[in-house]
Amino acid sequence: MRRHAAHFALTSALSLATMSLAPACFAQEVKRTELGRSPVSGVEGKEIVVQLVEIPPGATSRRHFHNGEEAFYVLEGGTAQVPGKEAKERPAGEHGINQREVPHAGYTVVGDKPLKILSVYVVDTGKPLQVPVP
Repeated sequence: MRRHAAHFALTSALSLATMSLAPACFAQEVKRTELGRSPVSGVEGKEIVVQLVEIPPGATSRRHFHNGEEAFYVLEGGTAQVPGKEAKERPAGEHGINQREVPHAGYTVVGDKPLKILSVYVVDTGKPLQVPVP
């Protein structure tokens, strides 16, 4: 009976520990929410994709490129750090354009504020939106 109680207590403690760590694990992932997708009128083989990109503290936006152009606008600012470089503030209102097949990102959000970015892509229809770069 004691052995059963000890086993139950250990199993319960491990389950609780796992559940308390689970949110931290999930919080480390970049969340991409597609808000819209439509063919580009009058242009064969191109589409526009609108995405909300949310990068929580501790998450890494892996280095990648797109099969087209990406225009981005930082909705909620945060701090990003590329390995081997100083952390850089990405303030709300920052914007830019990433050119076709040019690798970018490769940073981790540091600090306590998530980074939220609205991205609009004009890309080749049927090709992956994001292609990882080593």
